Amino acid sequence: PLDSCDSHVGNGFHESKEKRKKWLVMVEGSIISVTRWRCWGRMRGLLLRENRAWGGLLAYDNGNRFPGACMVDDPTRDYYTDAHNDYSYACSFGTGETDGVWMNTRDGAGFVMSASVWATIAYSALTIILLSESGAAVPTYVAMAYCSICAMALASHAKTTFTDPGSVPHCAVPLESSLSSLSHHEMCSQCQAFKPPGCHHCRICGRCVSRMDHHCPWTNNCIGASNLKHFILFLLYTWLGSIFALLIFLWNYVICHSQKSSCYPGLVLMQLVRLTAVICFAAFLFLTSMILNVALGLITGQGTIDRLKRKAEEAQGKEEDDWQPIPLEDVFGVEGFWTWFLPTDPIFGNHDRVLGYSIPQRLLREEMLDKNYGNNG
Repeated sequence: PLDSCDSHVGNGFHESKEKRKKWLVMVEGSIISVTRWRCWGRMRGLLLRENRAWGGLLAYDNGNRFPGACMVDDPTRDYYTDAHNDYSYACSFGTGETDGVWMNTRDGAGFVMSASVWATIAYSALTIILLSESGAAVPTYVAMAYCSICAMALASHAKTTFTDPGSVPHCAVPLESSLSSLSHHEMCSQCQAFKPPGCHHCRICGRCVSRMDHHCPWTNNCIGASNLKHFILFLLYTWLGSIFALLIFLWNYVICHSQKSSCYPGLVLMQLVRLTAVICFAAFLFLTSMILNVALGLITGQGTIDRLKRKAEEAQGKEEDDWQPIPLEDVFGVEGFWTWFLPTDPIFGNHDRVLGYSIPQRLLREEMLDKNYGNNG
């Protein structure tokens, strides 16, 4: 219920200053609508009192902007850029709110599987390089192109692993738009905090994750709203690399066999090529199914966990909900089409709407910005 969430947030604001700072978990550089979100009266009073208690931590810099936040100066625009870095600066690895680097350290099997991905991709790239250097019918530029694809796949994998998938902080509050449409709000029994729609608690990461699709052992991380882009890029680049490697092996075999030349690799390299071909073929089949699964999730607007729950509800005779596709901008961001293919953090057009929650600190920054524009206007 909303009262429980208000009470939880209100009690939390009277804890230590260090714990209050760790609640700041908004994605850096998010663009958020100014006209949609407002603070609640009770929460506004709490925040203003806490602002004084923090010694002006949330005060304006020269009356125009917050420290560390880049605000659009043109009042005629209906959005602003909030570049306030709300993540922890602690030099620690983990999935807690105080950890500076997101990394799942609870699953040893997931760490081994994630490392095996790097070893397999590096092994395939080494095989292609040795095949090109052995005098086979594989040009050097082809090997360079394949290594570039492998580099993009590994970069996307690293971003998926070390990016916060959309964990919900304990200070999270419902969106104002949901107050009139929902009669109650869910609370996570594990986190004892607000649980946004489409959010699920991951027992491996120990956190609630917004728009969680599943926990992927191959990346040793959950797949949620904030790292879905990196996961899709990892699947696509690895899938493309598997096809490319199979085509290279086929081309080398056809050329060497038709010309009856001595371009066949040696015995050891031949075994490496055969093993790589088997791995790439198996990866192609697996990745194809994963890409189709992700595409289905984007079309239906429901992740893997939600679809499994939906099938169980349909078996019980419950009504079927309408599909609501996920806009691509809510996955890849609004920076530009060319950024969709790069493993960079997406900038969402409305961060709160994408993740399904807001935080009091950001609402206060926005309200103070509105008041500043009103006083100057």
